[in-house]
Amino acid sequence: VAVITGALLAFMNHITEEPIRIQADKVLSDGIKDVMCDKNVVVGSTDSIVVDNNKRQELFIVYRILDNNNDDDIGVAIESRVMGFGGEMKVLIGFDEKAKILGYTILQSSETPGLGSKADKWFAKGGKGNIIGHDMSDGKPLSVKKDGGTVDAITASTITTRAFLKAVNQAYSVYADYQKREN
Repeated sequence: VAVITGALLAFMNHITEEPIRIQADKVLSDGIKDVMCDKNVVVGSTDSIVVDNNKRQELFIVYRILDNNNDDDIGVAIESRVMGFGGEMKVLIGFDEKAKILGYTILQSSETPGLGSKADKWFAKGGKGNIIGHDMSDGKPLSVKKDGGTVDAITASTITTRAFLKAVNQAYSVYADYQKREN
């Protein structure tokens, strides 16, 4: 029974592996187009950057984004991971060439339904904690009003808000270092 069950599980894993990968690639591709606010873009290059953060290694994926028509640089999209209230949160943030936030999408989250899960809209244009268009080059990290910042926290979900803003701030730090390296 154990051998048959193991073989069936291995077979099912093999069958579902490719469709899962294809779906994940589509979610990422759509996410990049969303965060760059342009459906006519392509990924010019992808870099993996490892940052030592308090004796912990953190991985960031940086996507250099090009205009599909003329290959001009539009900016970068960066995957940033942080621990939220309910577990790991993976956020994709788009920056233009002048360090303004173009958009974001939450690729993975296990935040509390109805509270922390509001992050997908809360920080968007028109949302109560809008960060879109914020110029990060001023050197001031984003923070909640409770901490002396300018961003409204998600009601009853300050931990998720702080985690989200940490992801954005970390992504900007990687962006700034990446831009220095590229120039």
